[in-house]
Amino acid sequence: MLPRERVIAVIKHQKPDRQPVYAWVRANLGEPIKREYGSVEAFEDKYEFDFTHIFGGPAAYPHPMLVEEWKRRGGPIDPAGLLELPMGDVNDMAAYQGIIDQIRHHKEQRGRFTYVQTPGIFEALNGPFGIQNHLAYLLMYEDDLQPVYRRQAEWNRQFAMNCLDLGVDMVHVSDDWGAQSGLMFSPETWWRLIYPNHKVTTDAVKARGAFLSLHSDGNVAQVIDGIVKLGFDVVHPWQESAGMDLTLYKTKYRDVFTIMGGLDVQTTIGFGKLDFLKAEIERVLGMFRDGGLLYCTSHFIQDHCSMEELKFAYDLIYEIVHGHKVK
Repeated sequence: MLPRERVIAVIKHQKPDRQPVYAWVRANLGEPIKREYGSVEAFEDKYEFDFTHIFGGPAAYPHPMLVEEWKRRGGPIDPAGLLELPMGDVNDMAAYQGIIDQIRHHKEQRGRFTYVQTPGIFEALNGPFGIQNHLAYLLMYEDDLQPVYRRQAEWNRQFAMNCLDLGVDMVHVSDDWGAQSGLMFSPETWWRLIYPNHKVTTDAVKARGAFLSLHSDGNVAQVIDGIVKLGFDVVHPWQESAGMDLTLYKTKYRDVFTIMGGLDVQTTIGFGKLDFLKAEIERVLGMFRDGGLLYCTSHFIQDHCSMEELKFAYDLIYEIVHGHKVK
């Protein structure tokens, strides 16, 4: 199988010829990887990654505009105030050049499966509001948030459509809802405010016949049925360190969606505990030998991870997945 074919097989609940592998490394380890391997791209090629996470595109609320508005107000922006601000031009195709370049490199030249980071609703608006204010607004200004969320949802849908037009394989909606033991807000709030506004994008993506994935850190078990109802094909990271049980996934949801994750950056990689790291890599990969997992980090590997530990981890992953040592 080619890398892209391998990933699609797993998403479609089929058994691949081997387990697909990827890692989020660029944000915090780009420079040390460059010194060690020549470039992040060389690291990805060495370990024969099968899929890739693409970032880029226009901003819904350009940061300089927000800074000016915060200064003008002398404090945080409330929902009514945000509606007075224009959103960035989602159809500014010049802003998509980075996405185009990454599609060319990964999909066209390397044969990898590509997915693009797409704004959600709650997480996207933490930028303009600040997360603490946003959580308060859910209690104080629910009616005022409705049009703000709807406008964001329509922007998100067009962003996703533009990315599909450019050739990405999957729209990856990033919207952190979870804390360590549950949602940051009530399930009732999620169903009233988050669900219908996600549905704007998810329905449009599914109508295009494209794949759809969700990123949400933390414990989102309270709304798994809603995630299923929205039609997500992939859920990332299914965070064990936040109480998300992999056995529950295998017994109840494996035929419904695929997990992307398995290598926890909060507890497993980057702590110098190589025996534990080895055991965890072997355990998780062993659970999914016949499919059901796109093996990936739960988030960006943090900068306290040494190059020695990163090499140890991915040498081991490569050997388990390929059946021989990396060259």
